[in-house]
Amino acid sequence: PVFAGMNGTAIENFSCVIYNVSLMNCTWQAGRDAPEDTQYFLYWQYSGYDDAMECELYIKDENGRNMGCRFQNVTIQAAVVAYFLVNGSSNESLIQFYDKYIKLYDIEKLMPPSNITVNCDEIKNDCIIQWQLPQISHSKNDKCFKYEIIIKYK
Repeated sequence: PVFAGMNGTAIENFSCVIYNVSLMNCTWQAGRDAPEDTQYFLYWQYSGYDDAMECELYIKDENGRNMGCRFQNVTIQAAVVAYFLVNGSSNESLIQFYDKYIKLYDIEKLMPPSNITVNCDEIKNDCIIQWQLPQISHSKNDKCFKYEIIIKYK
């Protein structure tokens, strides 16, 4: 395929992370050969059946250039692959677009367990440690979780 735009003008280092169950941040860097007046715009499509939506809350650098996007109320379903497209505009030259498919559950940063309690019995010389599962968005199944307890003696 023929891509309009000069090589090196598309964004670089695009990455997204989902945290706190339903919030998503995507960030990128300007193309190394993009003119200084280049402005970037992110569109994403949750699934092939949905319409593409533009980012509603851009993260801007000190020059007012869009360098990321914050999303709220993102829902993850295990099989869903989202499509992201970042294109740009400049008065000096055509800007190449960048696109990527991402499985949303691959980029979810899980919350730590909550309500951790430790009860130790000096006579039996043992401790019971309990916690609640972290909230996750795409599964109600805790079989995926493995926990590691690091005990430091003081």
